[in-house]
Amino acid sequence: MNIVKVLLVLLGTISLGIGIIGIVIPGLPTTPFLLLTAGLYVKSSDRLYQKLISSQYLGAYIRNYQSGKGMTLKAKLYSILLMWIMIFISCVFFIPTGTIKLVVLFFGCIGTIAMGLLIPTAKKEQ
Repeated sequence: MNIVKVLLVLLGTISLGIGIIGIVIPGLPTTPFLLLTAGLYVKSSDRLYQKLISSQYLGAYIRNYQSGKGMTLKAKLYSILLMWIMIFISCVFFIPTGTIKLVVLFFGCIGTIAMGLLIPTAKKEQ
């Protein structure tokens, strides 16, 4: 295995770790990191790529994106709810100035619009 492939596997594994953390930490996205992982693995290790997309828990994120199905309505609503809970906690307990709170709220609105309108909604549970 050459140095480029080793580097891609290493970056893919770091991305995978961040994606897995994103499953349990609201506000940290999961799907983009898993898609990045899939892209890095497909260029460096077919074995790791196949293992990733066949994973019972993580593979669905990638397969649904690849097939254009998107997220279920339930998953979208859950994601938006968790995002706004974290925004509320951040604005109330951790952000001292009003200007920064407004910026966080603005980007929360942008994230909600993107989640609601740009990400396809699957017709049924997958």
